[in-house]
This record gives sequence, C-alpha cells and structure tokens, in this order.
Amino acid sequence: MAWFKKSQKSESKEKSELWNICPSCKAHVYKEEWIAGLKVCPKCNYHDRLNYQERLDLILDNGTFKEINSEISTNDPINFVDAKGSYAEKAKAAKKKTGMNEAVVTGCGNINDIPVVVAVMDFRFMGGSLGSGTGEKILLAAEYALRNKRPYIIFSASGGARMHEGIISLMQMAKTCAAIARLNKAGVPYISVLTHPTTGGVSASFATIGDINISEPGALIGFAGRRVIEETIKQKLPKDFQTAEYLLEHGFLDKIVARKDMKEFFTQFLPYAMKTPKRRR
Repeated sequence: MAWFKKSQKSESKEKSELWNICPSCKAHVYKEEWIAGLKVCPKCNYHDRLNYQERLDLILDNGTFKEINSEISTNDPINFVDAKGSYAEKAKAAKKKTGMNEAVVTGCGNINDIPVVVAVMDFRFMGGSLGSGTGEKILLAAEYALRNKRPYIIFSASGGARMHEGIISLMQMAKTCAAIARLNKAGVPYISVLTHPTTGGVSASFATIGDINISEPGALIGFAGRRVIEETIKQKLPKDFQTAEYLLEHGFLDKIVARKDMKEFFTQFLPYAMKTPKRRR
C-alpha cells in the first residue's frame, strides 16, 4: 500500500542525515564517526577538507586564538566580469556562505602552551584563491610573527592565484615570499602545511618555502593540472603523481603527518626549531 512506502526524497534525506559518503572511496560512514574521526575516512584514510574553524580547533589550545586583521577583505581592481557574473558578486556570495572576509584567517594562539602565529586558508572561499586581501593578511601575520618572535604556521588549501584580480593576484606570490624571507633572516621559524588541495600560485610561492614543509596524507599538491602536463609533455604521468606521497619520495616534502597527530608533531618540533640556529638560504 502506498501509504506504507517512504518517498525516495524522504529516504534520501534520512541517509544524508545519518551517513557521510567518502569523496574518495565512496564508503558510507556514520556522520558521528566521520566527525569524531576528524573527517578522515576509516576505510581509505582520505583526509577531507576542514574549514578554518575546524582547523583552528584541532591545532590550537582551547580559547587561545585571537584573530588579527579580520577587517581586510577582497578588492576588485579591474572590475572583473565574466559570463557567470561579476567578481564583486562572487566575492559577496562567498562572504555570505562562509562568514569570512577573505580566503584566509590569521591570528595568534597557543599549541600546548607554545605561542604561535597561524594563517589558515579555507577552500570554501572561492577555492582558497590567492587575492590581494589574502596576500595582505598573510604578509601582516608574518610581520606580527617577526615582531613577537613567534613561529609562523600557514595551512594552505588553494586552487591558486585569483585571476579575477589580474596581475595584482600574481604579485601576492612575490609579496608573501618576501615576508617569509624576512622571517628567515631573523631566525623566526616558518612551518608550511600543505593540505588538500594546494595548487597553482600558492604551491609556487609561500606554501613550498617553509623551514619545513609537511602535508596531510594523500593531499593533492602541484602547479598545473595533470591533463595539461600530460598534453604538454606527451607522456602518461604516474598514477600517484602530485600526491603528498609522491612529493615526499621525490624530496619536495619533509614529512607527511596524519591529521590526528598534527598537534603533537608541532609540540615536539617547535621547541627544537626555536632553539636551532638557522642558516641563511
């Protein structure tokens, strides 16, 4: 009888409320288990994206985070418009969706009582793209770390430079690298954490010049897309190309750290980094 049958829409809603589907292996995982496991698939170890708040909660001691330069927002220097609408409209939608003013949140806090400065990119905000506001916040956070002699940690998650801003977006690559260079000159540790995905202009600038570059397992890290590279060199690339594991094997990463171990890694590494004299690059 029809009244005993649940509609497909009702069943689909129940499933979405109970289960999370792993983006990698498509395994169904109870949502409670998914959240408790820090959004890491228990079947295939896929590390799903975290938003900035989830990342801060995971890494920093409770109640210690203080945001800096929160007022810095997007800029539209060339009044960009394409077939899908204006950049201004897209930025406004991203702000409403995420509650953020830019693709990165910066501030200071403690990791097991060790004072640090952090910058956390959030892929939800226009693919974590590097715009003028993003670069400015990363630079100012680096200067704050320099003044206060605190280790600087950046968690990258980005599709690359925000081309809606034209050449201004590309300038952020040099700008952020210059800020990191000043930290290096002063002996202030800089740790880069490359999360899934870290690509384009971000991977080609501040994300890969850390005193130590680490990543979460399975993260996509690269510059150009796989298809573009294959068409350019006329060769088939290895299956694991541009994964964190491939980069570690070829010397582009120093270590892969599971999400659950990340805070403990910093707790062990930071005291060593702050006591070890740095050699000029």
